[in-house]
Amino acid sequence: MEGEGEEDVRPLLSGERRQGVWPSSPGLCQHRPTVSGLTGSCGRVVPACCSARYNLAILAFWGFFIVYALRVNLSVAMVEMLDDNATLPKNGSVEACPPHSNVTHQNYGKKGKVYNWDSDIQGWILSAFFYGYIVTQIPGGYLAGKFGGKLLLGFGILGTSFLTLLTPPAAAMGPYCVIVLRIIEGLGEGVTFPAMHAMWAEWAPPLERSTLVSLSYAGAQLGTVVSLPLSGIICYYLDWSYVFYIFGALGVIWCLLWFWLASDTPETHRTISHAEQDYIMSSLHGQHSFKKNVPWQSIWKSLPLWAIVVSHFCYNWTFYTLLTLLPTYMEEILQFDIKENGFLSALPYLFCWIMMISAGLIADYLMKKQNWTTSTVRKMCTLIGMIGPAMFLVATGYIGCNYTVAVLFVTISSALGGFSMSGFNINHLDIAPSYAGILLGITNTFATIPGMVGPVIAKVLTYNHTLAEWRSVFYIAASIDVFGALFFTIFGKVT
Repeated sequence: MEGEGEEDVRPLLSGERRQGVWPSSPGLCQHRPTVSGLTGSCGRVVPACCSARYNLAILAFWGFFIVYALRVNLSVAMVEMLDDNATLPKNGSVEACPPHSNVTHQNYGKKGKVYNWDSDIQGWILSAFFYGYIVTQIPGGYLAGKFGGKLLLGFGILGTSFLTLLTPPAAAMGPYCVIVLRIIEGLGEGVTFPAMHAMWAEWAPPLERSTLVSLSYAGAQLGTVVSLPLSGIICYYLDWSYVFYIFGALGVIWCLLWFWLASDTPETHRTISHAEQDYIMSSLHGQHSFKKNVPWQSIWKSLPLWAIVVSHFCYNWTFYTLLTLLPTYMEEILQFDIKENGFLSALPYLFCWIMMISAGLIADYLMKKQNWTTSTVRKMCTLIGMIGPAMFLVATGYIGCNYTVAVLFVTISSALGGFSMSGFNINHLDIAPSYAGILLGITNTFATIPGMVGPVIAKVLTYNHTLAEWRSVFYIAASIDVFGALFFTIFGKVT
């Protein structure tokens, strides 16, 4: 679109704007980092502790905790929802490791109703969420940029929570009802990341960006960490239907807190201090482009944006493959029972969560204290966060039935992936803060495709449930990861 003021945004989308520069603006208090905190020329201290911007990060952290708990609980519950005979290939050939805990396997019986859904149906159920998720990415980013992200994000999670409560009766009606329900849930969750990115464009000072954004999105990893083992425990002691009832109720409670406490901008926050408000506004001064029309033509022609698209797509291929199918791998190949399955499937995401927060702090430290350029930091984090996981994922395919090393390698693979949050995942805010929500909507649209096709392809490739078949799944994911890392390193831009 050729609109008024379109030229103003092109330097942002091409990566020509300087990063990490504290702007000067008459009439605004100027703030710079000090040893004791953030102070300005007005003499007021703006500490990070208990500040409105970090309170928002913590509230968002728990929001994305809920988002991923609602998304991944089906991966564990699915193991319990299925008749064991339905999970076997038609020729009955299964190459698996010896049972890891004989006593547990002998005494344990599945609780709740089970369904005779074949491997193809399972793949479609696991991927159905992403068919809705892909639709609302760009609209969500546009609406969040235009009207604010608070209500959009809140109602998106509220709708998903309510539909999660309806999953057990939908399953009783048939697999296609579950597929439709999951598609609609995807529509609700599709707006969450673009909406939050649009809010961070208004809230995150440039030299705190890695820390704040990483902290808020790290909730997704913790949600995975908690929901996987907790879902296993719920299935073991109750039955799989309570997985959906419990997490759905928690989502509704969080939404009420979000509507009460969050605000779209520092200017509209009820309890923010004047010093912090001035600090955020002055640090972001000159970074936003105020235009009526979105420069769609410049956006779609931006090579730095396409570098994010490619790397995001490639990273998510590995991420979604493990997210949806790791519990299946744990049960079918490594022969862990439902309690062990949940805990061990969560372990990789626990360390990814820790690494994601740590990487954010490291990235901001390198820029603030060591004067590293934003471009160098983003590319370094992307390389570590994509090539590292690829190497350990391939190695996992050759471990065989060495349970300890197999879990260790998958854990290291996922943990290193946490670096990517301070790499390409934040780059939208670097190249065009005014359109961060829209840009994330665009990249997340393409990055959702792996979630749609990855589980289906993996299910087809592992039809006979053999280690060799799973090795092929790991090879494909690793190759795609490496390609994405190299593409972003060559074509990604910040400064």
